[in-house]
Amino acid sequence: METLLSIIISCVSIGVILSAPMGPIGILCVQRTLNKGRESGFFTGVGASVSDLFYCLLTGLGMSIVTDWIEANQSILQIIGSVLLTVYAVYLICHNPVSRMKTPHDKKENYVQDALTGFFFTLSNPLIIFLIIPLFARFGFPLPEYRYYHILLGYLFIVVGALLWWAVITFFVNKVRTHFNIRSMWLINRIMGSIILALSLYGLITGVKVYFNF
Repeated sequence: METLLSIIISCVSIGVILSAPMGPIGILCVQRTLNKGRESGFFTGVGASVSDLFYCLLTGLGMSIVTDWIEANQSILQIIGSVLLTVYAVYLICHNPVSRMKTPHDKKENYVQDALTGFFFTLSNPLIIFLIIPLFARFGFPLPEYRYYHILLGYLFIVVGALLWWAVITFFVNKVRTHFNIRSMWLINRIMGSIILALSLYGLITGVKVYFNF
């Protein structure tokens, strides 16, 4: 039960962290929520979540080939993953996501189209793998000792975490749509960046202690 709870918490965290940064897909989701309603924005996030799952599966399958090596080098991987996440967190805190935003010009479309555009928009950015790898290393997923149902549960809750984020952000934007300043997404970036920074620093310290037997 403790293992299952750990997997659920870790994988929900992975899903949220993958979805939370307000990059191009975040801006598209917010724009659609403001222009067409919460459902349109949420289904855009659903498509993005499916794309994230695809890249997570791709990364996980690739990592399973070298599970013995990962197990033997888990501490150093955690250190490297934490360093990469620290750099990413600093980027989030300092980067203004609105700087490249264009005026929305979406036509009225159904939710399937919203989801498909969210999927392909996210799929077009394979560099997300370089975020997934350190996240998997940081949260220890998947571990070699996991059974198949542990891994399936983990991937399920990665999607749950991503959908949870999109549900929360679209709910918030929809509620304050008449007062929402899209530049406040920069504030969201800074908050999420600070959370990721705290997690990565904790992982870095833990990994260093284990690696050097402190």
